[in-house]
Amino acid sequence: MKALITGASSGLGREFARILAGRGWDLILAARSTDKLQALKEELTGVYVRVITIDLSREQDAFDLYDHLKDENIDFLINNAGFGAYGEFETVPIDVEMRLIHTNICAVHILTKQFIKDMIERGSGMILNVGSMAGFSAGPKLSSYYASKNYVVRLTEAIHEELRRKNSPVKISVLCPGPVNTNFNNTANVKFSTEGLYPRDVAEYALDKIEAGKMIIIPSSKMKAVKILEHFLSEKMLTRLSYNIQSSKDDSSK
Repeated sequence: MKALITGASSGLGREFARILAGRGWDLILAARSTDKLQALKEELTGVYVRVITIDLSREQDAFDLYDHLKDENIDFLINNAGFGAYGEFETVPIDVEMRLIHTNICAVHILTKQFIKDMIERGSGMILNVGSMAGFSAGPKLSSYYASKNYVVRLTEAIHEELRRKNSPVKISVLCPGPVNTNFNNTANVKFSTEGLYPRDVAEYALDKIEAGKMIIIPSSKMKAVKILEHFLSEKMLTRLSYNIQSSKDDSSK
């Protein structure tokens, strides 16, 4: 069994790699940081590990990654690479937003599209797209990030239903955690106002749930309750609440 993990050099991606290696999976780890990938490779013993340095904020790199691996018979794709950009919409540099869109949306779309065709043809395989609780609402001050995760959630849901309708054994799920203690805060230049989950706990939960065929994976009872409560509020109210939550990060980062 062979898994491809993007954004594997830190955070959830690194924990996915560690857990899957412990379960006997061969791994292909992709990220921008060669040094971090090599360090992780040296840590993971007893399985085949290959590292690929790639920048998925460049759209062509996603196509190149697939072309490079299309004959590898990837059994499990984890689209984990992604980042956020904090600030009022008009103040966030457009080049940062374009890199975010290429990483969080385009790369996920391209890799899912290319690998799932192979999986359907083989009659086996799994894809885990890493979304967020941000994927269920709008996010003032993190507008592009929230919008990108909405795309990931809705795309995954649609594909999941298509696979179900054709009775395909291929599985696809979207992981939607709330705050997780990863490098996301530093990249987005914010601090969460609530305590984050441990990456390993989130990764283990997600891997167990995709095996069970779960479409939306929310690894926190608190976040599950939040999602239920959202059904009772208008979109306008949810957006106002989201603005207040994001604004609290201004205070927590001072």
